Amino acid sequence: MYFQHVEPPSLLEWTRVSYYELVRATESFDESNLIGNGAYGSVFKGKLTDGVNVAVKVFNLLSEGAVKSFNVECEVLRNIRHRNLVRIVSSCTNMDFRCLVMEYMPNGSLEQWLYSHNNHLSLIQRLQILIDVASALEYLHHGQPTPIIHCDLKPSNVLLDEDMQARVCDFGISKIFGEEEFRLRTATLGTIGYMAPEYGMEGIVSPGSDVYSFGILLLETFTRKKPTEEVFSGEVSLRSWVFEATQRSVFEVVDKDLITEHLYTKQESLASIFNLAMDCTFESSSLRINMKETVTRLCKIQKNFLRNN
Repeated sequence: MYFQHVEPPSLLEWTRVSYYELVRATESFDESNLIGNGAYGSVFKGKLTDGVNVAVKVFNLLSEGAVKSFNVECEVLRNIRHRNLVRIVSSCTNMDFRCLVMEYMPNGSLEQWLYSHNNHLSLIQRLQILIDVASALEYLHHGQPTPIIHCDLKPSNVLLDEDMQARVCDFGISKIFGEEEFRLRTATLGTIGYMAPEYGMEGIVSPGSDVYSFGILLLETFTRKKPTEEVFSGEVSLRSWVFEATQRSVFEVVDKDLITEHLYTKQESLASIFNLAMDCTFESSSLRINMKETVTRLCKIQKNFLRNN
């Protein structure tokens, strides 16, 4: 049994991996090689015979929706290629087994970096990671014949390579729009706290849904506060908390790890970042900016910060 290549050969050198090599590479999918779990399966680290490290995403076919998630991810990723999207190396499918073989990201996820006491991300590192993510979404929304909506953007779906370049992953519930389609109604499968209001309440997705999720990701990355924390309930949300506090000072909400020296040069950049997040997370999707403008504004913030430091 061999893994079926899922990207056009012109874009990626053909990779053939036998099922038995994959078993060997992951030591029979041993728990010591487990690097992640999701709603539809598990991800294992493996080393192929040529020495290349890979991440093997094995779908749990007993989980409702797993086969559909596999098919969607294959459909989305076979025709797209961008430096800030995780690259699929191969796939495998038979009656009782589905998996995707992906490039391995040695620096884990943004979530791990934000909430591990052993790691620290500077302001400029966080800004570059968000520019990477925004560039990926801009490509999905505006670089295709029809938009592709990720539908589940969150810190655990942002992976970091050896150079700390960000790659967006997990397209299992993504939506590919048809011609002349501007929004779709679908089952609500996204993650609480990151879903746009219209997605969470009505199952309506559009490019604006991803923009909202990106805005929440932006807020979380610079405050190191999850949108699902207990303090954010009822009338108080991560967005409203940041909005009210920043009317007084951005330093009331910014991650304390970022409050060191050069406070005043950071203040302007942080205010611009939080203002951008507000423009991404309006209640009404029609008021949100798009990802093209988001990338432009982030790059301008980065340029101004580097010029002043």
